[in-house]
Amino acid sequence: MNRVAGKVAFVTGAARGQGRSHAVHLAEEGADIIAFDLCADIASNEYPLATEADLEETARLVEKAGRRAVTARVDVRDRAAVESALAEAVGELRGLDVVVANAGICPLGKHVPNAGFVDAFDVNFIGVVNTVHAAMEYLGEGGSIIAIGSVAGLVPQTGFNGQQALQGPGGDGYGLAKKLIQAYTNSLALTLGPSSIRVNAIHPTNVNTDMLQSPPMYKTFRPDLENPTAEDAALTFPFMQAMPIPWVEPEDISHAVVYLASDESRYVTGQQLRVDGGAGMKIGL
Repeated sequence: MNRVAGKVAFVTGAARGQGRSHAVHLAEEGADIIAFDLCADIASNEYPLATEADLEETARLVEKAGRRAVTARVDVRDRAAVESALAEAVGELRGLDVVVANAGICPLGKHVPNAGFVDAFDVNFIGVVNTVHAAMEYLGEGGSIIAIGSVAGLVPQTGFNGQQALQGPGGDGYGLAKKLIQAYTNSLALTLGPSSIRVNAIHPTNVNTDMLQSPPMYKTFRPDLENPTAEDAALTFPFMQAMPIPWVEPEDISHAVVYLASDESRYVTGQQLRVDGGAGMKIGL
């Protein structure tokens, strides 16, 4: 307990899934939380995104942990909106110490229009950049920036096992965004190192969230079936990992987030941390 006591953490995509888990775990360890989410669907992304009620539930869970929560409906693709809402939230909580750039979508499928590339790239990379750049002016010595990437996004787009890893324009945009997170965080870590601000990325394998548990993802893992079910996909999910697991849970990533947010990692920067059950090793990363 109290591993990030007294800190203020800013989490995007915080209404559900990994984002909610990161916010709640940070709160349980003593941080006040700024939680942003779009709380609306994006047309090219065929599974439903989080709602305003989901974001309210995140705030309730943070407050249940005894910490303060400031929430806002914000599109991370809109730099001005991020800057405005963040300035208000930082003013209310009187500071900022940790940034978790987590918001992401995955519009998979060869039928997805080219807008899927734009949407996936803009949310998953431009959104990270907007989040981090809006937050940088508030961070001082000991600050921590954490970007959430993806092992699946690091796979070459020619794929593995003779298949395209992430299908369609949305898959291409997703993969490019996650690959760029590596270069971006490494470069930024060098830039901010003299200011004693740390920058790291976490790359999960399959995570048991709404993104994974969705028809487009089931189809990606079972392209041999017309309308695969969760049970159909569950047979192939374990193929990703070296360990005999289908996925990790959001809290498995949150434990790494808490570590990188805390002073325990005060000299850890420029790292690409895979929490992946050996998936990256298995596919040659």
